[in-house]
Amino acid sequence: MKKNIALVTGGYSGESVISYKSAASIFDHIDNEKWNCFLIDIHPTGWFYKNNAGEKTQVDKNDFSIIENGAKINFDAVLIGLHGTPGEDGKLQGYFDCLHIPYTSCDAASSALTFNKRYTVAVAAFAGIPVAKSMHLFKHEVYNTDEILSQLTLPLFVKPNNGGSSLGISKVNHAADLLTAMDKAFKEDQQVLVEEFISGREFTIGVFKSKGEIITLPITEIISKNEFFDFQAKYEGASEEVTPANVEEEIAKKIRAEAKKAYSVFNCNGIIRIDFIYNEKEQKPYLLEINTVPGQSAASIVPQQVKSMGWSLKEFYSALIEECFHK
Repeated sequence: MKKNIALVTGGYSGESVISYKSAASIFDHIDNEKWNCFLIDIHPTGWFYKNNAGEKTQVDKNDFSIIENGAKINFDAVLIGLHGTPGEDGKLQGYFDCLHIPYTSCDAASSALTFNKRYTVAVAAFAGIPVAKSMHLFKHEVYNTDEILSQLTLPLFVKPNNGGSSLGISKVNHAADLLTAMDKAFKEDQQVLVEEFISGREFTIGVFKSKGEIITLPITEIISKNEFFDFQAKYEGASEEVTPANVEEEIAKKIRAEAKKAYSVFNCNGIIRIDFIYNEKEQKPYLLEINTVPGQSAASIVPQQVKSMGWSLKEFYSALIEECFHK
């Protein structure tokens, strides 16, 4: 008998627009011979089930069930395709844990930790994974830019501490631009991360677990046409993404090793994507951030990597669903 899978999408942040694109792609590649897939839209106005005709009905949050054709449907597992809050920061995961429903992502603690960029790099550094020097700022505190520049060396990246899709990020080359960059980031979040620029090649790698084994996908090199891999570069074509990356095996081995180490250190589950800068002078990869619900749209990196590995997306999503029943 086929299991019922809820594919959750939407969300409460600006990343919801990406969530809908990811969910549409995932839905198109679900193995319908194995799973009954139901699209659940988690929206600021409510939680809804959307049927094939586009009709909406409310989700019962008491047990995360729906009614279709007069029959109540409970879910055997949840496939999380929701970027930002509440799908990537641990809130939904905690809810599903309370209901004892398995899901295809990191648990609540790991999701909350990795959603906070500063805490991510702090834990990574504690585990011996190279990271950029940084400062953690809070909106309610008053900052003197001279104080920041006395501790960090230009150029700097200023980014919202929580969230993704490169929203609110600036690269600061001149001291006079720091305050403007901080204001931009604080519009997206109450916390901001200011970190030193690491010179090098930018790589990103998908990592997932299947049958208990941690598997790395082929590495992608990001060659941005902009000054860095911002929202436009990510989603509007202002970058070149080379998959598999044209990179020496010695470098690739270091990236894969650090990626697997991070997956273990952060107790990850499901598919994650880790961004690295490889500094050629020091000959080591620096971890930038961990995305625990990476994009799955046609333009996204993980689907490119899956295809490069020789898997179909249908096989990949089935592997993720099957693994969540065993974690």
